[in-house]
Amino acid sequence: MDNGGPGELLQILRDGQPRTRADLAGTTGLGRAAVSSRLEPLLKLELVVPVSGAPSTGGRPSARLAFNPGAKLVAAADVGATHVTVALTDLSGTVLVETTERLEISCGPEAVLDWLLAMVTGHLEVLERPTADVIAVGIGLPGPVEHSTGKPTSPPIMPGWDGFDVPAYVQKTLDVPVLVDNDVNLMALGERATRWPNEENMIFLKVATGIGSGLVSGGELQRGAAGVAGDVGHIAVSRGSGILCRCGKSACLEAIAGAPAIAAQLRESGLEAITGSDVVSLVRSGNLAAIQAVRQAGRDIGEMLNMCVSLINPSLIVVGGSLAQSGEHLMAGIREMVYARSTPLATQHLNITQSETGQEAGVVGASILAVEYVLSPHRINQLATRLLSSGNEHVNRQEEPTPPAPRPLLGAMAKQLQDAPT
Repeated sequence: MDNGGPGELLQILRDGQPRTRADLAGTTGLGRAAVSSRLEPLLKLELVVPVSGAPSTGGRPSARLAFNPGAKLVAAADVGATHVTVALTDLSGTVLVETTERLEISCGPEAVLDWLLAMVTGHLEVLERPTADVIAVGIGLPGPVEHSTGKPTSPPIMPGWDGFDVPAYVQKTLDVPVLVDNDVNLMALGERATRWPNEENMIFLKVATGIGSGLVSGGELQRGAAGVAGDVGHIAVSRGSGILCRCGKSACLEAIAGAPAIAAQLRESGLEAITGSDVVSLVRSGNLAAIQAVRQAGRDIGEMLNMCVSLINPSLIVVGGSLAQSGEHLMAGIREMVYARSTPLATQHLNITQSETGQEAGVVGASILAVEYVLSPHRINQLATRLLSSGNEHVNRQEEPTPPAPRPLLGAMAKQLQDAPT
């Protein structure tokens, strides 16, 4: 912290625990004056606000300061193959308002993103907040994404999206940082942050129209060289031999264990099943054919996961997506194959469980991706520098500033973030 700035100090306060300046000085090893100089821009940006005073030790009560997650908003979107969920969250990733509607990704990028932006506008009206309060956008897409540019890369189920500049299109309406990633990567981030924060090695598996995974190894999300790490739906499995997949190859896991494949199998048996929701409904109603089909899909998925377990050695596998709602029938098939085929050493501490975050995982992960970017120490330090250079009081003064009184959580933060260089 000797050379740290306001951005490093903010990371300490982001745990939500109120602290006095003396507390921060003790934690960082900085002097009170240095702590106060770093706090001043955070207070001006309203990222930190005063809260009720700490217990008095005999003199004037010490003011406590805390991170203010409600200062601004993040727009988060989880775009699936057949649905889109759009939410507004605070700076802690808490969902404040959201909408989910059926929308085919094949409608094309302009149609999907226009709907997404319309939902953001509607949500702002519901919360009675101005557009300027949105400081970042996070979007998950159901295909490979070049993370550095936010452009989809040869997505197999997204006609018209290949190479489309998603951030640039969104920024025509919302001139803020736009972060784009594969939807399952964001589900992995969301699930880990909300339910498994201490897991360093985990796989999040989404089983829905498509099948994909988000891989966390050593505490870091793994995207791979071209952003396709975790694209497990197109790994060949034995029962898929000779079956053509929509990606153009054959024997892919997705071609026999994805929701459309299971629904097609049930239709051949005379059952009415079009979507993954139909399959889940049949399973929940106790239909034997649907239960057997889902259990077999679990075995096929388990065959693929057996390879992942040997390669990555996770301590946790979380299964989400629409077909995960079929419950233990899918999970039993997965566990059956993984535990039977993987080595005892790899599975002795392996937990295979259903997602606890459910449908919220994608939007929470999208929010986390965006928040971690805009609140990174580097960007906050940039904002503090720009704030000072724009004519505000000098942060490096030695006297301790008088704590400002609590006030409405509005201000210039969004403009500062928009103006900061990337």
